[in-house]
Amino acid sequence: MKGHSSTPALLKTPFLTLVFNLLLAYVLFMLCRLVFVWHNWNALSGTLNGNGVVASLLKGALKFDTAGIMYLGMPYIVLTLMPLHWKEKRGFYIFLKVLFIVCFGAGIAANIADVIYFPYTGCRSTLAVFDEFKGESTAEMASIFMDNMLASWPVVLAGVALVVFMCFAVRIPDTVTFCHLWEYYIVRTVLLCAGVALGVAGMRGGFARSIRPIAMSTAYQYAGTTAQAAAVLNTPFCAIRTIGHDSMTVPVYFSEDELEDIYSPVILPDSNAVFRPKNVVVLILESFGAEYVGQMNRGRDGIHDCTPFLDSLMQHSLYFEYSMANGRKSIDAMPSILSGIPMLNDHFMLTGTMMSKQVGGLAGYLKDKGYRSVFFHGADDESMGFQAYARLIGYDDYLGRSSYDMDPRFGGESDFDGVWAIWDEEFLQFMVQRLNGLDEPFVASAFTASSHNPFNIPERYRNVWPDEGNLPIYKTVRYSDNALRRFFESASGQPWFENTLFVLTADHTNLSEHPDYQSDFGQFRIPIVFYAPGDSIAGRRECLAQQSDILPTVLGYLGYDRPFVAFGQNLLDTPDEDVWVADCQNGIYLFYRGGLMIKFDGSRTLGVYEYKKDTRLENNVQGRYPDVEAAMEAHLKAVVQQYMEHMASKPLVL
Repeated sequence: MKGHSSTPALLKTPFLTLVFNLLLAYVLFMLCRLVFVWHNWNALSGTLNGNGVVASLLKGALKFDTAGIMYLGMPYIVLTLMPLHWKEKRGFYIFLKVLFIVCFGAGIAANIADVIYFPYTGCRSTLAVFDEFKGESTAEMASIFMDNMLASWPVVLAGVALVVFMCFAVRIPDTVTFCHLWEYYIVRTVLLCAGVALGVAGMRGGFARSIRPIAMSTAYQYAGTTAQAAAVLNTPFCAIRTIGHDSMTVPVYFSEDELEDIYSPVILPDSNAVFRPKNVVVLILESFGAEYVGQMNRGRDGIHDCTPFLDSLMQHSLYFEYSMANGRKSIDAMPSILSGIPMLNDHFMLTGTMMSKQVGGLAGYLKDKGYRSVFFHGADDESMGFQAYARLIGYDDYLGRSSYDMDPRFGGESDFDGVWAIWDEEFLQFMVQRLNGLDEPFVASAFTASSHNPFNIPERYRNVWPDEGNLPIYKTVRYSDNALRRFFESASGQPWFENTLFVLTADHTNLSEHPDYQSDFGQFRIPIVFYAPGDSIAGRRECLAQQSDILPTVLGYLGYDRPFVAFGQNLLDTPDEDVWVADCQNGIYLFYRGGLMIKFDGSRTLGVYEYKKDTRLENNVQGRYPDVEAAMEAHLKAVVQQYMEHMASKPLVL
């Protein structure tokens, strides 16, 4: 390979251009993070006090940016340093520039999209986000996407500016020639090996063999809250790191005998139980976070009470002061509520291993008792994977948008909200009419939809409720609460009403503007309400509750006489101090029992908080209650090990 250049030219052109472009990628990722922090400042602003907090977050950000950049940039690195002399031409360098722009343009787009999506989930997105919405209409999802982009146009504009900046800033090297091919191949081979080694080390988080590859949970080595962890992480890392993670990693904390002594998810029936064939109706209310429910915020200033009907119903119901969701996505709610299987890892529940197992659920268990079952959801039949899961756990029928359209008593497509589903008011009336045609006893579940982003309400209600606060969800929750009122007005006149147990809860929380609901504790708080109009079950309990408690509580209330698997407890016969709640976010477990909550990363406890009086989790009291903390950690480890073992190999149905 002849020419006037020598080996040093190699180090001054392609190699240094590679270094420059990778440094440019760091700048782009950090600018994306600044946009994230700016747009989600409310979730972060109260968490940055204290010595070294910002420095720690920046240190973690650089570690995860290195991993994300290496994941995205490895093809570019390898092709740049590949020892093939015939590729050292301007045309190939232009191809590499395009490759760089495509790879890191996708990274910028993912980061910017998560800036907007984070307020709804409270965490960075993984590949599970695509599975969650895979049943939705492409046109409708595109409409929602565009609406969100337009509503957050400054963020979108920032993303476009970053891509344009990258296109102008990225460099291509000058072509190089060499006096001797052997020089070229030796130097370029050494550089390629070094580049790949550094890249792999960057992906893993270090060189040492003792270092485990960093995961999303590693962010908590630098962050103290979920919002901080999201600021430390970047979306390309989270998405790529979860590729192929459809299998369960089972930790071994205890031997099988020890495990069974500490905790077992097998719930045994009361030997004195007498089964009562009462109807069961479970209403899963889209995005009804506790922040919007006045009955759960007595004495708290700055709250917008958007649920006057639910407030009135709770006064005649059994509900819990510290009731929690087991996840932050709609798809997490179905297994938690109807099967007693919470989301205790960052694995998408309704794919892979989960959908290949025999799974128990409310409808399946009660089928053996002669119950007819039906699931209602006003969206397309394949929406969110709900129909598949309903079938999996034994529901006889699934009535969605197509069933509504075919019922001549209702307005069909004229009642479609234009994005997701049939409006809640009309669809819940449809539900009442279809329940009237069922033989008793029956079990019915409904998942409402109108209080979902983009937070529209029917035109006839646009001026009924004034705009309030800073969140568009307030008006839609008011609309859905009114739809709930009309449902109960219609249902109360039906012959099956007095013989029915109603369970009302939310799938997850949503947008928040009150600081009490922006902590790792507050962002899981939802109502869990049991209403039995023909029974005396009522009252407010100052204790914990979680979605996965609903199944064992309902079966316990009915006097179900067979053992079953559920990762919850019958709240009707569990003392307040023994009730526990387990959540998982970004690979970190949040475990509550009594008055304490511990954060656990799978290996060690990261913090202990008195959540009842420290709702914002500002004071880590780790070490103050050593015996209680140790017992809680052991209990959590047993729950996690049992959960993973049952997900992986043990049966979920006895």
